[in-house]
Amino acid sequence: MMNRFQKVRAWGFLALKGWWQRMTIGARVMLVDGDKVLLIRHGYVPGWQFPGGGVGPGETVEAAAEREVLEETGYRITGPMELLGIYHQNNAVTNRDHVAFFVARQFEKVREHKPNHEIAEIGWFERTRLPEMVTPATSQRVDEVFDGVKRRTEWGY
Repeated sequence: MMNRFQKVRAWGFLALKGWWQRMTIGARVMLVDGDKVLLIRHGYVPGWQFPGGGVGPGETVEAAAEREVLEETGYRITGPMELLGIYHQNNAVTNRDHVAFFVARQFEKVREHKPNHEIAEIGWFERTRLPEMVTPATSQRVDEVFDGVKRRTEWGY
């Protein structure tokens, strides 16, 4: 058990370290129904990809993954998620992002998706017939999950 001084010192150290390193973590989920996967298309970035988003303060990675799937698709995860891996996401904006990637096979639809400013559309696609403009990272994860392709450590773009 930490005393008050230790708590303040730990909070200060972690806050400064977080500000200095500016690392972020996100969560993405592949919903799988047989040979089909659920993908989303954002209205502000190109390409089809898995639902997901950032992990908020005080939120677990799993809770963020479940929240993002429900917000973006209308599907609620009802069973365990498998953590496939944690990937480094190096892109043109930053090299400090990481993505925790889950696979979920148990879920229920709780509401219809209505296109909005964030998610233009969602769709179920057979793993061998992914849509045009699917992101390379999405295609790579499908290959890793369904075909046993060696897992990469980079998220990929």
